[in-house]
Amino acid sequence: MYFYNLKDIPQEGVGYSSAAGHLVAGKYLKVTLLNFEAQGGAEEHAHDYEQIMVVVKGKLRVRVGDEESEIGPGQAFLAPSNVAHQVTALEDTEVISCKDVLDK
Repeated sequence: MYFYNLKDIPQEGVGYSSAAGHLVAGKYLKVTLLNFEAQGGAEEHAHDYEQIMVVVKGKLRVRVGDEESEIGPGQAFLAPSNVAHQVTALEDTEVISCKDVLDK
């Protein structure tokens, strides 16, 4: 299958996060359309792969390492592998999360 409507895919929960999302996984990467309710988010965590998260609508406060910023629609952050990061939704927020997590 080559084409997807992410909102037609059943939502899955994320273990370290309050978000639920629609997931598409290929051989080497994973893309998820995530929804955070206001004041929800992801607790501080790190993983052995990098992650990019792009805000579609809403606003996030994000801490990556010792840097913190608020980002909104069209803005993104990169969490390098093994760097602690944390996300807090300042309002209801929709994001696209991209991870390189599968064995190559």
